[in-house]
Amino acid sequence: MEAPAAPHDAADLRLTVTSAEQMRELGRELAKLLRAGDLVMLSGELGAGKTTLTRGLGEGLGVRGAVTSPTFVIARVHPSLGDGPPLVHVDAYRLAGGLDEMEDLDLDVSLPDSVVVVEWGEGKVEELTEDRLHITLHRAVGDTTDEVRHVTLTPVGERWGAVDLGVLAA
Repeated sequence: MEAPAAPHDAADLRLTVTSAEQMRELGRELAKLLRAGDLVMLSGELGAGKTTLTRGLGEGLGVRGAVTSPTFVIARVHPSLGDGPPLVHVDAYRLAGGLDEMEDLDLDVSLPDSVVVVEWGEGKVEELTEDRLHITLHRAVGDTTDEVRHVTLTPVGERWGAVDLGVLAA
């Protein structure tokens, strides 16, 4: 039996992505739904496509600079080339602690004016906001091409409860 949804939480959206280009396209389409103040949390095993999805988000948001994995620098800021919000891309893989350890990144200061994407953020950044989009990527079991991914988008909070994620399935 499923637990009842918390107030303002919408249903998960499940998608199957069959190539890296489709993952980037998903990011480009998702970018159309994002606005300053949005927190997107990405989880999935190494190589699942988190950075590829973020690359598409950067393209869709029209930000400067190549979006690459910030594993060793922890965070990169990509300013907008237009009038949209900057993209703050964080890789929390090497950070063992929660939000306290991430305090030096000033994500709470960046969030209101930026789109913040955090890879490996579970248990580390939820306290930043009650509204967030959690995206989980899984490699398909038995896929011989190593391309197929199952993507689950979980909207949390009032902001995301009002967003029609179904447009991403079209």
